[in-house]
Amino acid sequence: MYILQEVKRKIEHYCAYQDRCHQEVISKLWEMKMESDEIDVVVSQLIADNFLNEERFACSFARGKHRIKHWGKVRITNELKFRKINQTLIKIAFKEIEGEYHTNFEIWSQKYWDTIAERNALKKRKKFCDYFLRRGFESFLVYDKVKGLELIE
Repeated sequence: MYILQEVKRKIEHYCAYQDRCHQEVISKLWEMKMESDEIDVVVSQLIADNFLNEERFACSFARGKHRIKHWGKVRITNELKFRKINQTLIKIAFKEIEGEYHTNFEIWSQKYWDTIAERNALKKRKKFCDYFLRRGFESFLVYDKVKGLELIE
């Protein structure tokens, strides 16, 4: 059992280290064996002190997963929904990456297409599509791109 001030200090450090969503903080507080009313107090204090901000979390999550992990909008949306982020904040987060989204997809898709060593055109196309669909890119983008890449070869 922790003292409320000690918990608040630990959770502030937890949130300062990396942007967190409300669900992650609440889970962490449950792990620390906090009571429901104490969790409400700590979370509201974190929001008031700007340690916890869902919009900031959604934007940094979308930026990071797109730039570093090369995820598409579908996968990012699913992950944010899993973390109970609402649709309005998800749309705001996509505004953060909208300028670079298609450019990055073009670059990554060309690189990946060039690295696939498969000689059979159908298998190569399947590997390409599976890879980018798994990464969460929209199917129309992937299928249009693979048609364009096949025409070049």
